[in-house]
Amino acid sequence: MSSKKVVTVAVLVTVLTWSTVMTVLGQVAAVAALLPSLGLLVQQIVQALTAPDGPRTSDGSRPSAQPASSDGEDARR
Repeated sequence: MSSKKVVTVAVLVTVLTWSTVMTVLGQVAAVAALLPSLGLLVQQIVQALTAPDGPRTSDGSRPSAQPASSDGEDARR
């Protein structure tokens, strides 16, 4: 397992442990307020653990290995 995945799992375990401690101590309202954030955290961690390494563009595809052309496309904007 890569060091990135180890850190990701450690963060997940820490956050879920903290949420459990808050619930046991009676801070149910605080945990309920944090549930959307916890759900997003779990989703992002699962995606990070299951996605292949490397950069992605905003549409989810890999960027091409070809260098950007200098045909003046930026100048037209």
